[in-house]
Amino acid sequence: MTDAPLTILMHHRLGSQDGQAVHLLELKSAFERAGHRVVLVGPAGFGRVPFGGTAGGTARLKQAVAPWLFELMEVGYNLPALVRLVRAIRRHRPDMVYERYSLFLAAGAVARAFGVRPLLLEVNGPLYEERSAHDGLQLQGLGRLFQRLIWRRADLVLPVTAVLAGYVRSCGVPDRRIMVVPNGIDPARFADTPPAEEAKAALGLAGRTVLGFTGFLRAWNKLDLLLECVAAAPDRDRHVLVVGDGPARPELEAMAARLGVADRLTITGVVGREDIARHVAAFDIALVPGVTPYASPLKLFEYMALGKAVLSIDSANIREVLTHGETAWLVPPDGFAEGLERLAGDPALRRQLGDAGRARIAAGGFTWDRNAARIIAWYREGRAEHA
Repeated sequence: MTDAPLTILMHHRLGSQDGQAVHLLELKSAFERAGHRVVLVGPAGFGRVPFGGTAGGTARLKQAVAPWLFELMEVGYNLPALVRLVRAIRRHRPDMVYERYSLFLAAGAVARAFGVRPLLLEVNGPLYEERSAHDGLQLQGLGRLFQRLIWRRADLVLPVTAVLAGYVRSCGVPDRRIMVVPNGIDPARFADTPPAEEAKAALGLAGRTVLGFTGFLRAWNKLDLLLECVAAAPDRDRHVLVVGDGPARPELEAMAARLGVADRLTITGVVGREDIARHVAAFDIALVPGVTPYASPLKLFEYMALGKAVLSIDSANIREVLTHGETAWLVPPDGFAEGLERLAGDPALRRQLGDAGRARIAAGGFTWDRNAARIIAWYREGRAEHA
């Protein structure tokens, strides 16, 4: 078999230009850097809105109709999605179809039943369980059925953590059809960043010990815990820099005012992908105060790439990447304040952890290029089985 360039069709249902889109678009770029041709198939307008924006009116529609009706509309979306997908397959004749998993999106699984193979499925979370717990999923039985069907019909399922692979396995997908592919980074995005003090000065934080966080602000991020730690700390030069925005912002700002630390909290709002690195460059301690137990946080790899000391809640998915005392400082939920004090008072330890974390990026292959290479290697090694 030759190593000729492949045509890869990437199918998705994304409308938001956020962390979900980052995974898809960064992997697309990595495939293209390796010389492959990539065709994106998904909702109109995707990729043409600013970072943090949403294409189309899905969000407004979700608020305007009953939850059960919106879920039925998600199911109904499979018809136009399947038509769009089949047309793209006939036009481009891809070597593989790579789909990002969305609950109720079964177009790829249906197309595979008609001979479209191989189908690779990127899974970032167990969405049936996630939406049941947080969004009040109405069509419980249908959601469970769709998740099992979609996962089991893929030729290869790509969960982002070994913890998440356990969910996939529990739905009857055999190990030979599971490959854990964590999130990663593009090192080029982090190659030209200012020194920490210069980055701090640009943000009006010169001389501060900057406790930094990037991401979408939701309650489970536990940034309230961080504010409590700052309010109780004797060092008033500590400043919380939150790079992002989200529904938890008003409550967080109100809490900072109640605790008397409003002047020690900066929330930037949405920052473009091209500007994230120069903000993270200002961090002294990069924080993961709360984490979904099966996730592969994008922020983690960004922190590591910039050599920042990471303070994170200890969990199995984080330990897949980092080791306490070597590449990060991992603490139980009730040990966050103690961990913050330990790192805030020890610049040498911060440098040691940051340097080791940056080295771990290369040693562990946590880059989009490496992820793309692993997927292409699987295809080339197993193509005969899917012909």
